[in-house]
Amino acid sequence: KQKDFGFVLTRGPKMYTDIFISSKEMKKAEDGQKVVVKLTEWPERAQSPFGKIIEVLGNPGDIDVEMHAILYDYGLPYNFPKEIIESADEIERKILNEEIKKRRDFRNVLTFTIDPITAKDFDDAISFKEIGEDKFEIGIHIADVSHFVKENTIIDDEAYKRATSVYLVDRVVPMLPEILSNNLCSLRPNEEKYTFSAVFEMDNKGKIYSEWFGRTVIKSDNRFSYEEIQEVIETGKPYINKTISLAKQEYYISNSTFKAVLELNNIAKELRNKRLELGALSFDRVEVGFNLNEKNEPESIKLKESKESNKLVEEFMLLANKKVAGFINKKRPVKPFIYRVHDEPDIEKIKNLKNLVNTFGYKLETANKDLTKSLNNLLLNIKGKPEQNMIDTLTLRCMSKAVYTTNNIGHYGLAFESYSHFTSPIRRYPDVLTHRLLQQYLDGQKAFNKDALEDACVHSSYREQLATKAERDSIKYMQIKYMEDKIGSDFNGIISGVTDRGIYVEINENKCEGMISVKSIENDQYFYDQTKHQLEGYASGKVYKLGDPIEVTVKKADLVNRHLDFSIKINH
Repeated sequence: KQKDFGFVLTRGPKMYTDIFISSKEMKKAEDGQKVVVKLTEWPERAQSPFGKIIEVLGNPGDIDVEMHAILYDYGLPYNFPKEIIESADEIERKILNEEIKKRRDFRNVLTFTIDPITAKDFDDAISFKEIGEDKFEIGIHIADVSHFVKENTIIDDEAYKRATSVYLVDRVVPMLPEILSNNLCSLRPNEEKYTFSAVFEMDNKGKIYSEWFGRTVIKSDNRFSYEEIQEVIETGKPYINKTISLAKQEYYISNSTFKAVLELNNIAKELRNKRLELGALSFDRVEVGFNLNEKNEPESIKLKESKESNKLVEEFMLLANKKVAGFINKKRPVKPFIYRVHDEPDIEKIKNLKNLVNTFGYKLETANKDLTKSLNNLLLNIKGKPEQNMIDTLTLRCMSKAVYTTNNIGHYGLAFESYSHFTSPIRRYPDVLTHRLLQQYLDGQKAFNKDALEDACVHSSYREQLATKAERDSIKYMQIKYMEDKIGSDFNGIISGVTDRGIYVEINENKCEGMISVKSIENDQYFYDQTKHQLEGYASGKVYKLGDPIEVTVKKADLVNRHLDFSIKINH
């Protein structure tokens, strides 16, 4: 920053030049601050384009600044415009009797939600009622967002534009204003709520005797966390101890709830086993989570695994999504609908994966009919091994991306002929559309315009991919922030990538990934063998290849460029 002008240096490979800012376009930016700049013109003789500063984010390295920068990188919004908040505040909040009369009433049926401890919005609940010897009525109740968010309103337009909520490590950027997401549409305990439901009569083996879809009203009896339900499942007792209790004190759950949890868990296991028999893939990925302090700085890293309580909820949500899609898919004449599809994997990538896992002593059958079974065996065999995360990631990269479309080609990963997204309308726009379409078709109204629907699918898929990238960037940033005070420390890791520039290493205990530059490897010159994904020493013949265990020392944690530098640990 000079007296009358300044330059903005842009980060990353997208922009190769700095941008000239005249003093009147400077806002109140100080030297060294992160800013958002807009390119305004590029005069013929000027070396740099001219621009103006739109927003001053603040000092680099500050978590709030960096999270905003990530959102800006992907063009994701942060705040709602004032008129959207005002419009949301005007929505009728009372549960009205005339509306209840139009709905199936579940208020007296045992109902509860199971969510992460930190959840603010609860968009799904499960109800459970015994209706005979080993026969049950199970309801999957989803927040009826489409009742509150009407078509062609400014709230609907904004939700469509966003298409998804974005989950960064320390914050959620919601698709809907808070009054809707955390209040009106959130299925909070002991409050009457409008819902859209899929209700099944089924036995304890998961066999379905009847299905019903429509608008309902519920009153959730309990809000549970996954940890609480997990304890009930593991101990086989209706008791929640103080250390994991949401209420921070020990308590007993009612007998009817206890019975429901165990029965639902058994049915979920049956549903899961059936899916796996039909060829569904079973990814038990370890997810990286953080324990944050008051300043939102990472104090420790926790690795989260999916347990039975997670799978209980997941199976019933999958069931609802599958059955809604199947119900519409069978309608004649064909009705345009939003499907969540997943194409078959890329066979070339699968062959590369086979070669890689062979070096670890694992087998992979690539013939189409054996592939899913073989992939599942592989995923089972690597569970808990140091190479699990790497092979999980590489296997995922072989897969096609799941997307939204009106063209139903089925879902390869779940082994479903038809699948939709019905269960999360608070955070996904396609689910709102699914509710609207389902209601229209239940009412016998005319079909939706397929082209407009396909446009919404393409847009939603694109926004989802942007949100996923932003989420990954926020995790990466927090990992580097966490490693900032670990310079000079040694860790055990696994080689997770090899390029001509160096070796990527993932630390076993916290899944942080950094790079050892090829220039920093002493004692030898190394060349990159592309076919074998490895570096080889000219003189020593020493090989560094994908999947090898390795000990590293942390050399540098670069928060600005979101990069970790390692060196190979020297054993004295």
